[in-house]
Amino acid sequence: MDTTPLPQVAHQHLVFEDGLALDCGRHLARLEVAYRTYGTLNAARSNAILICHALTGDQYVAEPQPLTGKPGWWELVVGPGKPIDTDRYFVLCANVLGGCMGSTGPRSPRDDGPGLWGTDFPPVTVHDMVAAQRKLVTHFGISRLFAVIGGSMGGMQVLEWAASYPEMVFAAVPIATAAYHSAQNIAFDEVGRQAIFADPDWKGGRYWEDGTIPARGLAVARMCAHITYLSEDALNRKFGRRLRTRPTAPEGATTDGTPTAAPPPSVFSDKFEVQSYLHHQGSTFVRRFDANSYLAITRAMDYFDLAAEYDGNLAAAFAGTRTRFLLVSFTSDWLFPTSESRAIARALNGVAANVSFVEIASDKGHDAFLLDEPDFFRTLSGFLSGCAEHAGLAPSSREESSREEPPR
Repeated sequence: MDTTPLPQVAHQHLVFEDGLALDCGRHLARLEVAYRTYGTLNAARSNAILICHALTGDQYVAEPQPLTGKPGWWELVVGPGKPIDTDRYFVLCANVLGGCMGSTGPRSPRDDGPGLWGTDFPPVTVHDMVAAQRKLVTHFGISRLFAVIGGSMGGMQVLEWAASYPEMVFAAVPIATAAYHSAQNIAFDEVGRQAIFADPDWKGGRYWEDGTIPARGLAVARMCAHITYLSEDALNRKFGRRLRTRPTAPEGATTDGTPTAAPPPSVFSDKFEVQSYLHHQGSTFVRRFDANSYLAITRAMDYFDLAAEYDGNLAAAFAGTRTRFLLVSFTSDWLFPTSESRAIARALNGVAANVSFVEIASDKGHDAFLLDEPDFFRTLSGFLSGCAEHAGLAPSSREESSREEPPR
């Protein structure tokens, strides 16, 4: 497995010289936020949608990822004529604080001395991530976002936005998420972190000094996490118990003419297709993600508990909110099950918030929000269109032309 460091890429970014005060009590003297935009910001600056990415996502929502060349992670959803229509909306997505795609994180130069932050990077929270995004949004002169949308860890950021800066959020769409990270999810994260620590190339988190990365440990962490993103039905449909290779007896004969015996098969001589798939997920992941960033971000997810910020009362987090909410869950998601979204819906109902809740029937597991799910697309598109009409946003030229009378 390739253990060479990640290549350096010049990402579009902004530098905030006033830095950022963190929840842990530390102050970053200098803050960089890497981002991408799609569509055009209107004159009133009222059509902006902030997309918050998940744990291993990045700002390259609707264009090729520069390290892998693969399509943007939400190209099915973001673009002209798509559910998040860039002919109508200005879309903004930032790499999270603590990330490794250009925003300030463990791979960044320290602001208190020479070298990189590495494991000395201060612990960050989901609230810190949102505070960094707020600086970016404000830089664009946007006083209120038309919508904030995200799935999984991105959904946690959406909830934090709605709770911390409700006056800046007209509509919020938390997808396949929860108001806190469950004990089971924390346990899976810990297995991944321990895999990284056990890698001989980990070197106390200072692996870059030797020009290496803890590739095997990071790959195992990714493999473990990826299993939680799928469902049993999805794994059975894709792979079942199919073997990628099958043993074959060698042809030939001994000197006396008797057939040669096939060597005893090795316990590792064959791989099930699902094994090969996981190995591929692990090996490609280490070429685009930093191990120390993985540690920082999973820790932020583990500590996320929105109700804890309000004395255990989740409803209090949204008291007086005027934000319109759409909560989306998927039937086969066992990482963030529907019960978690229902709990958020109950809290919102408790403060008479404007909330819609939809459970999408899907056998694709947690990753369903990233895949081709027409019912989800229709739900999201319809919610945004309704909100846009209420907010007085002009339709796109394509939508306008579709409303014209047909020729007679």
